[in-house]
Amino acid sequence: MKKYIAVDLGASNGRVIVGNLEKIEVVARFPSRPVRIKDTIYWDFLGLLADIREGLKTAFKKYGDEIISIGFDTWGVDYALLDENGELIGNPYHYRDSRNDGMVEELFKIVSKEDVYNETGIQFMQINTVCQLLAHSRTSPDVVNSAAHFLMVPDLLNYWLTGIMKNEFSEVTTSQLYNPVDECWSEKLIKAAGFDPEIFGDIVLPGTVVGKLLPVEAKKLGAGSDVVVTAVACHDTASAIAAVPVTKGDSHAYLSSGTWSLLGIESDEPIISELSYKHNFTNEGGREGKITYLKNIMGLWIIQECKAFWDKNGEEHDWPAIVQMAEEAGAHAARIDVDDSLFLKSNLVSSGMPLRIQEYCREHGTAVPETIGEIAASVFRSLAEKYAVTVKRLEESSLRKIETLYIIGGGCQNDLLNRWTAEAVKIPVYAGPVEATAIGNILVQAISAGDVASYEEGRGMIAENFEVKEYK
Repeated sequence: MKKYIAVDLGASNGRVIVGNLEKIEVVARFPSRPVRIKDTIYWDFLGLLADIREGLKTAFKKYGDEIISIGFDTWGVDYALLDENGELIGNPYHYRDSRNDGMVEELFKIVSKEDVYNETGIQFMQINTVCQLLAHSRTSPDVVNSAAHFLMVPDLLNYWLTGIMKNEFSEVTTSQLYNPVDECWSEKLIKAAGFDPEIFGDIVLPGTVVGKLLPVEAKKLGAGSDVVVTAVACHDTASAIAAVPVTKGDSHAYLSSGTWSLLGIESDEPIISELSYKHNFTNEGGREGKITYLKNIMGLWIIQECKAFWDKNGEEHDWPAIVQMAEEAGAHAARIDVDDSLFLKSNLVSSGMPLRIQEYCREHGTAVPETIGEIAASVFRSLAEKYAVTVKRLEESSLRKIETLYIIGGGCQNDLLNRWTAEAVKIPVYAGPVEATAIGNILVQAISAGDVASYEEGRGMIAENFEVKEYK
């Protein structure tokens, strides 16, 4: 098989990965660089671009003409504004920035909650792009008025490498600015957020070739002149879901486990109903224009911030040690609502995460976890039980019986959480592949290039070539 580059950017780190559906290799790793200036959190995208270029240089130096395509996948909801010359206007904001506080309620003063959901089918969260844009238009109207182009984060990277602006379907759907029934941008919500719909450009499906590398970029990277950039399923969750190693049937659910946990099913049509509205499920985009009907859950972000706090305060432990301590303290695990807004903010702008977990337990009259093991166990048990509740609500709102759960992404390496999840959901759980996002990214490129005939064939190859572990 030919080789492809997956540039996989998560909210905490990025990787440049080379390979195909037989074997992959991580050739570069780097942090994603959130930067705080006064009370505002931004992304350092120029720094990210520099790190990406270095990773791409390494890839082309090692594999040269074997590489035919590059695909970017990133987290959702964040965006960039560009002027009429295609120049970036300001630093893109981080979705955890406090300017978004209260914007969900402000949006509902303009468009009712029911109308927003019926228009988009997207779960309500203050990090959604529509809320960020509303905040942007109120705090910096001059900047907004000077914007000529709107791009989501992976679309910006595609543009920088090719000079061509396109908006990829799966990433666009995370914005809460897309109507999945009419299959177009929602002018109603774009205008409600204070923006001009004219700056929102063409939407393309996963697998669309954006264009060849700009000659200047190809020269910098040591790449061949025919290397293309492909718009994969650019939302990292959509790429991960593409790699779920299931070749037939619809009785499974997926759990993309990382900084966020995203638990759901694939559907040919959006599911927008009273139950989906009640349970706050979301209809995002996926491979071949499918809908990834899912729930966003706070995920391993909580324990990641706990570890950052412990490390900073001289209690450094690696992940295996933290998991071991959690298992030993399992009987003393408290229960928290992992989706409580108390846990949304970074340690940069709030008190340490372990302190917030203890605060939550005191406020709710439950036993307060004290040790690292007790706090970690509380997070893992609470996540597992949230997954179980979500699976039941998925069944209710989709009218589909779920018989197996596939955990994909970096979080699937947590053996303890996998076991506790299997106990909670009471169905078989399969964990793997670990690098599902990058593998799904590569799968979309391989199908686009004609190297793989279909997703069924590709998923079969993934099941055969990458480790998947079963928990009963």
